[in-house]
Amino acid sequence: MAELTLADGTRVTDRGAIDARLAPLGVHLEYWPLPQESRAQALLNRPALLPEEQEELLGFVEPRFQELKARAGYQTRDLIVLHADLAGLSEALARFAAVHYHEDDEVRYVLDGCGYFGFVGEGGAQMLLKVLPGDYINVPARAEHWFTMREDRRIKAVRYFTDKAGWVPVYTHTPVTLL
Repeated sequence: MAELTLADGTRVTDRGAIDARLAPLGVHLEYWPLPQESRAQALLNRPALLPEEQEELLGFVEPRFQELKARAGYQTRDLIVLHADLAGLSEALARFAAVHYHEDDEVRYVLDGCGYFGFVGEGGAQMLLKVLPGDYINVPARAEHWFTMREDRRIKAVRYFTDKAGWVPVYTHTPVTLL
């Protein structure tokens, strides 16, 4: 389950308290159970996946995509698979480690590993949300945020889009003070 670190170093693990801190930003967090099928678990345990294996893993969570299509108009999805041995990982992460926003919601369902979404709150206060397997996060359009990885630098997450064109980062040049 998610963990939120505030600017003063306080760590918040209570889900209600996390939701209360994220609500003014419009960030929505849910917990969705992970697929339990043995083949899905085998794919989740591998650091890298071939494109056909990525599609296979997406098949295990297809009901979630159909639900989001009906509820919120999402049109497409993909699976991002990042791991420490991925060529160009540092360069890719650098693009998202700067504060930015998107013209569309940024929506993720974490299936494996972990990552960190940073947010700029009211008055410029920053907070850092650690997302873990089972966490579904919706960062609304135009919310200032950034993304980074720590620890083992490994994450598998489904990305949902209404339109991929709206997902291009717009950098705000706000300095990140909380890593």
